[in-house]
Amino acid sequence: MSIYAKLSELHITLPPVAIPAAAYVPFVQTGNLVFLSGHIAKKDGKPWVGQLGKNMSTEEGKAAARAIAIDLMGTLQAALGDLNRVKRIVKLMSLVNSTADFTEQHLVTNGASELFGQVFGTEGTHARSAFGVAQIPMGACVEIELIAELI
Repeated sequence: MSIYAKLSELHITLPPVAIPAAAYVPFVQTGNLVFLSGHIAKKDGKPWVGQLGKNMSTEEGKAAARAIAIDLMGTLQAALGDLNRVKRIVKLMSLVNSTADFTEQHLVTNGASELFGQVFGTEGTHARSAFGVAQIPMGACVEIELIAELI
């Protein structure tokens, strides 16, 4: 099944690339790798604000990470022109706005990891890191960056 058929089956519409909020670009390609800048979680077009372990549950954080994965795919689409050019999702780095005693950053990040697996199949499985951090720009609950290999 093609990437676009899978997205359609999952009722996912890719968003346009977000305008950077600071002095950076949304993606950089070098050789056969494309690096996507960190994308923050958004809900209803605004930063999805919250802190895991304080006012957000792990399941809410997982939904936020899934929403970020959709935004990341929109940026990949803009960077490559065709998601079928993705040979592999190589790595995710996830930052989870969380309290000092919250320890389920890995479960929050599964929201993105699982969606990449659904959409890209085995090529969507990836290495990753998931960190708990004291704060994320604009108070967002999760931020994720991505590296992909191109055909």
